[in-house]
Amino acid sequence: MLKKTAPKPKRMKLSTVIARDFRRNWPLYILVLPVIVWYIIFQYWPMYGVQIAFRDFRLSLGFLRSPWVGLDNFVRFFQGFFAWRLIRNTFLINFYSLLWGFPAPIIFALLLNELKGERFKKIIQNMSYLPHFISMVVVAGMIHMFAASQGLFNNIGAVFGHTPTPLLQHTQYYRTIFIASGIWQGLGWSSIIYMAAISGVDQELYEVATVDGAGRFRRMWHITLPGIRPTILILFIMNIGSLMAMGAEKTLLLYNPAIYEVADVIPTYIFRLGLERFDFSFGAAVGLLNSGVNLVLLISANFICKKLSGTSLW
Repeated sequence: MLKKTAPKPKRMKLSTVIARDFRRNWPLYILVLPVIVWYIIFQYWPMYGVQIAFRDFRLSLGFLRSPWVGLDNFVRFFQGFFAWRLIRNTFLINFYSLLWGFPAPIIFALLLNELKGERFKKIIQNMSYLPHFISMVVVAGMIHMFAASQGLFNNIGAVFGHTPTPLLQHTQYYRTIFIASGIWQGLGWSSIIYMAAISGVDQELYEVATVDGAGRFRRMWHITLPGIRPTILILFIMNIGSLMAMGAEKTLLLYNPAIYEVADVIPTYIFRLGLERFDFSFGAAVGLLNSGVNLVLLISANFICKKLSGTSLW
């Protein structure tokens, strides 16, 4: 006798699946709606204006009627006198920030996790969060005061025989001040996600390790760090994806012509060319090129991490 095969389940249309899921979870859809609208208005719709990077944009003619120049603006950037200096400065500042700034909140979270007194632990946490909420303008003003000839940094240096000098006027000090102040401002806030990841590590592993005679350092190295490794790798990939991206605000508030050689970066160059000199097409072209490099870095970092560890963004 021939066996009857079970009928194949009918495949539902995508629209039917979405409609059914919406009826079931409509409060969640309403909750996420403002975020979607924000991204459409402020992230996706402005992409329409990217075309000015390939045009000789003129306000009187608008987007579509301005002359098409193709890759001329990109070629003009690489042929410019400051192109490689800008690329070098942007890369070095972000690379050093990643080198010193990325491990800092991880180490801070690990040390904070080892504190036993809950009250003291909360005080340290709250104190570390405060710099994140200080306005960048205020932070830049503090840096200018501390780096002045009679400022805090020079007063401390004088104890060790250092001659007082305006530190922000010297190229050899700028990157150190820029990166160190960034670590100070973001250390506590960046450690929050690592603290959350540490709280998810199985506590029984610590108990077993303690019974086996493992000290704090060994428990930290063999249990805590492996437990939060996926979180570290995900954040590392995201940081690599922004290796050539940095906010222009802090640089604009700190730099001056005396230190352009090490302080001038691509975002500040875009600001000067695009907004101060109204060369919108050239500024858009440089910004688009910078974003393209970040996209390539993100995809590459994600691919390498996925191959080596199995952890990735997608």
